Amino acid sequence: MTLPTERHEKRRRRSRGYTLMELLVVMAILAAISVIAVPALMNQLSKSKVRTAGIQIDRLGAILDAYLLDVGRYPTQEEGLEALVSAPPGVDRWAGPYLKNDSALTDPWGAPYVYRSPGQHGKYDLYSLGADGAEGGEGADKDLTSW
Repeated sequence: MTLPTERHEKRRRRSRGYTLMELLVVMAILAAISVIAVPALMNQLSKSKVRTAGIQIDRLGAILDAYLLDVGRYPTQEEGLEALVSAPPGVDRWAGPYLKNDSALTDPWGAPYVYRSPGQHGKYDLYSLGADGAEGGEGADKDLTSW
């Protein structure tokens, strides 16, 4: 039979915490994993925003075509893309709203899509300036266009 003090001593030895060295090794492993994983994750996030902007531009193009079928013309430069959310003054055959809210009129980086009518590349131009918000660029900074 074990004495109460022996049981207490065994329990105390079993419930010892981690040593400082063990904690440092675990922290070093976590730091190494984050050095590798974080840049890869950020790169994927950037690529997904570019893909999302392309899909949104295609979708807005289809919605602009529906507007054309209903109204007989694309929104004017003055009406802009807001004509897809609320009826512009003087437009009789407007059958919208074509979008539930105007949040779909901003790109994944939070800037409004640029709409020109008449466009330089077609009946209208619809594009995003990318992550940098400036014309041109590479990767996530490149312009995404409807043409």
